[in-house]
Amino acid sequence: MDHIVTPDSRQEAALQAVADQFIAQHKGDAVKALKEMIVLNGHLQDRLDAVEGARRARGSSTISSSTCEVVEFP
Repeated sequence: MDHIVTPDSRQEAALQAVADQFIAQHKGDAVKALKEMIVLNGHLQDRLDAVEGARRARGSSTISSSTCEVVEFP
């Protein structure tokens, strides 16, 4: 883990709502939901790493928000 994120109260409330929805989609099984989130984050990290590698090959070492797509989970 590169850094620890500390959300403010508004962000914490939004994260809690999303977490509750995600757990509800997994019939209340928080461990199953966590495992799926870990897998999904791994796939997203792989995609970001690929983009970063391509940018480095072209001589740029940063990823801008315009290179990342928004992914919504069902």
